[in-house]
Amino acid sequence: MQEQQKYPRLVKSVDDIVIGPKRITKYERARIIAARALQLALGAPPLIDVSKLELKDPVIVAEKEFEMGVIPMIIKRELSNGEYQLIPVKVLVEAEKKRREEIEKMIKDIFGEK
Repeated sequence: MQEQQKYPRLVKSVDDIVIGPKRITKYERARIIAARALQLALGAPPLIDVSKLELKDPVIVAEKEFEMGVIPMIIKRELSNGEYQLIPVKVLVEAEKKRREEIEKMIKDIFGEK
């Protein structure tokens, strides 16, 4: 009989992540932006208001969508034994934003206001 998985397959928060780091890797980031840029280049509608962007290049638009956390994609992280977790990009982007805010706060606390 197959063992029951001890962690959730579909992640709802960063705390549920067991496979891989609790942040987005540079390889995942590059793959997501490239996939979304290809979609945009092939005619997919942008998920953000592009009228405010200086350049309307698909890669720039995809990066902005990524930073805003509106890309509806899921990352699948697998182990060699076949177990996997599905992590929405939005969860990882929100974690990165929180991490960045904490670092900025620490810098302000250490070095003072600019």
